[in-house]
Amino acid sequence: MSPIAIRAQRLFKQYKIGLARRRHDTLRDQISHSWSSLFRRNGHDSALGSDSNRADTIWALKDVSFEIKHGEVVGIIGRNGAGKSTLLKILSRITEPTEGRAEIFGRVGSLLEVGTGFHGELTGRENIYLNGAILGMKKWEIDKKFDEIVAFSEVEQFLDTPVKRYSSGMHVRLAFSVAAHLEPDILIVDEVLAVGDMAFQKRCLGKMGDVTHQGCTVLFVSHNLGFVKSLCSRTLLIEGGVLKMDGPSSSVVEYYIDQYNEAPPAEEQKKIAADLKWKDTGDGSGFFLYPKNSRTHVSFSCGEDITLGFDIEAPRFISEVTIGVCIITPAEEPVITMSSKIQNVPSAAGQSRFWQVCCDMGRVPLNAGNYFAHIYVGNAVSDYARFSRAFTIQVREHDVFGWGNPLPGREAWGSVYWAPNWDIRPGDE
Repeated sequence: MSPIAIRAQRLFKQYKIGLARRRHDTLRDQISHSWSSLFRRNGHDSALGSDSNRADTIWALKDVSFEIKHGEVVGIIGRNGAGKSTLLKILSRITEPTEGRAEIFGRVGSLLEVGTGFHGELTGRENIYLNGAILGMKKWEIDKKFDEIVAFSEVEQFLDTPVKRYSSGMHVRLAFSVAAHLEPDILIVDEVLAVGDMAFQKRCLGKMGDVTHQGCTVLFVSHNLGFVKSLCSRTLLIEGGVLKMDGPSSSVVEYYIDQYNEAPPAEEQKKIAADLKWKDTGDGSGFFLYPKNSRTHVSFSCGEDITLGFDIEAPRFISEVTIGVCIITPAEEPVITMSSKIQNVPSAAGQSRFWQVCCDMGRVPLNAGNYFAHIYVGNAVSDYARFSRAFTIQVREHDVFGWGNPLPGREAWGSVYWAPNWDIRPGDE
């Protein structure tokens, strides 16, 4: 058996966009257009030739090549519209590439959209057998896995109901359960898992871990970078239809974060502050946050004091204000949470629409790397507003303790450093 599960060779995919039907005023025009179209379709350089720069076309993939071995767990990341889903559709044989070749060695189970491969008029039970047949399985093989599929999907009560009446969450639960349990050699999963609740997402990740231990190859597309790093040993970064990077997940994810979370230049930061871009995303509509001196990007060395200063503008007079700050990694992993409410620190007496805040965090034990700060505004009862990623915090390497060695960064040693008191001595024999 070939050690290669997937081989992509110079994949190109072109789509036509906003193309209205051409109007032919004469028979000669129609014949001329049909004749030229024939050569564009059949010519060797059709995809890369005269049509390549037309305004009514878009390249979803451009010269993408890679190989994936059996048993590998590979993540695919990139911004919306980068070409990730197009790549998976080509690998799943849903669409054909404009140019290039994709070779698949093994049976593929794919979950690209809610209800992928399901017939809406058939029941959940019938769709399980339909999907198994599509995968080339015998009825006795499906019978063997049937109870496991139903138990995992938790749709037993609706098993004999047409799936067109299922909610999106029920669709996903059953579709993933079928794709993962019918013993595919290659499992392809798109961002569709985000439709499920947190408990189901956790079970799906556990199941994908199980199938990889059984030798299944997994391709996993997700915007949840924490999931990608924990599940995948290798990650592909797609950018503008081009394979930008291919390597260990930790390195690729860190590169991706650095590329798209760079602090804006000082002039742009001032404009952001002037335009009140920090309007809250919670229920307290109308709250605004103004960073002191328009500084949305703060930079410190390991071991230095960190202070965040900002003003709050409320839509009405409020009193007894509480402030919360949550430091997170670029992958949305919480690292440090601080709250004046939890600390029972009262705000100064009085009512106002404008509040000045100084959050002096002191010497915060963060390892070198990039972080973000969420800001919460509320009172003793509830939160008024949440400002997502209000500040970017860059922590630089530094020999904090004078040991002669700068501390390794977050990727190597985690987010927090610590210097305990050690007592290490030989034990009694």
